[in-house]
Amino acid sequence: MLEGKSINLQIDWHQLIKDYQQRSRLNKVAERGGFYNAFPSGIPHLPTTLNLRDYQQEAIINWFKNKGRGTLKMATGSGKTITALALTTELYQKIGLQALLVICPYRHLVTQWSRECEKFNLDPILAFDSVYQWQNLLSNQLYNIHSGQQSFLTIITTNATLINQGFQSQLKFFPEKTLIVGDEAHHLGSPRFAESLPRNIGLRLALSATPERYFDEPGTDALLGYFGQVIQPEFTLKEAIKKKALVNYLYYPIFVELTESEALEYAKLTQRIGWALNNSETWKQNPTITALLMQRSRLIGSAANKLEALRELMKTRLNTHHTLFYCGDGSIENESLNYRKQVEAVTRILGIELGYRVNTYTAETPLEQREKIRQQFEWGELQGLVAIRCLDEGVDIPAIQQAVILASTGNPHQFIQRRGRILRPHPGKKQATLFDMIVMPPELDRNTWEVERNLLRKELKRFVEFAQLADNAEEAQGKLLKIHDHYRL
Repeated sequence: MLEGKSINLQIDWHQLIKDYQQRSRLNKVAERGGFYNAFPSGIPHLPTTLNLRDYQQEAIINWFKNKGRGTLKMATGSGKTITALALTTELYQKIGLQALLVICPYRHLVTQWSRECEKFNLDPILAFDSVYQWQNLLSNQLYNIHSGQQSFLTIITTNATLINQGFQSQLKFFPEKTLIVGDEAHHLGSPRFAESLPRNIGLRLALSATPERYFDEPGTDALLGYFGQVIQPEFTLKEAIKKKALVNYLYYPIFVELTESEALEYAKLTQRIGWALNNSETWKQNPTITALLMQRSRLIGSAANKLEALRELMKTRLNTHHTLFYCGDGSIENESLNYRKQVEAVTRILGIELGYRVNTYTAETPLEQREKIRQQFEWGELQGLVAIRCLDEGVDIPAIQQAVILASTGNPHQFIQRRGRILRPHPGKKQATLFDMIVMPPELDRNTWEVERNLLRKELKRFVEFAQLADNAEEAQGKLLKIHDHYRL
């Protein structure tokens, strides 16, 4: 376990908790309104309209009780970023916090954090492009902090920049009173990232709806060993909906069958997975099994019949707006070369065949173009976005009204992140709608079938979990139970 050394900051945590608990949030909102402009740019300050929810305040108090360490495990969309920035402001006011370092897995999350930071009167350095664009600025501001010429420093970077020597060389100069925030922190549990986390920074906060790393217990231990254990309250999807932090939703599973050739390939892969499982005691770390599972996942994700299911669904929904289409990165059989990728085929069906106003939103889309597309979607100029993975984590587009999931992995992180993305509240948004395409496995021989049933049981569990909280729970669960009975699960 990669634990950081204890940093002695001489903080009176008991007094900090007492002060925070005694202060009336409503009075502070009124008080803040009178002197907001008196604060120079770059100094942490709460927005005049901010009123933290009770679970956010409880999380801050419990982080104090844990002496400046901890992981916030909150449902996607429940306000982890706001909680972290409110905590930053409190630390500045009470202990003279000097720096905030935020680490994000993706560049688009850096720009999103920047927008939120500006609401808190912060002026962040964005460190994710060439080192020449930010290193001198960071060096100068660190010097100004140590010389007393500057009161506060905010820097937002990416995981990839964190591990580079240019950034690593600067970490030793960060002041003692620095708060490090790991956003979507489960990414930081890998050995390469975990070893790069600064040990000289003692105030640590991790944010993730899913801090437990998928099939990686050592990575989870490394993450929690550095940032600190999960602190209460854990804010589940059910609680988030109940407290109106997320909106209610309707859930419609759509069952899709494989083509004959896809079913044959599926059976071969499943048989090979079964053989590998029988011959491996440590299958979670077995690269052969991982590769086979990924290959089969791509086959399921890009099943050709999903395109016809999409066509039938959207023919009756051409007037809907703010719709998100999640695609896989696989290729589809019997499609022309121009539309072989699922994202290309889906865009063709929606945009060319049906006249639905859509654009793609992928990792290949330049960052500036992504921001323009996001705005067009929010304003209603585009009816839909066709995305691959890069909308899974962190991106805040609360205007999404409905989503169609054509492909998803077996990783529960992805499923949890996606549903939270869809349920974010927005003015006039009372309910979201989710269509979830589920591939029906083909009939297999007896030996292969036993392997398949175990894998399918795990897949069905999360579908049932999501169906349980839907407004149409009885209808959705009824459809899923038919699979349960058919496959004798």
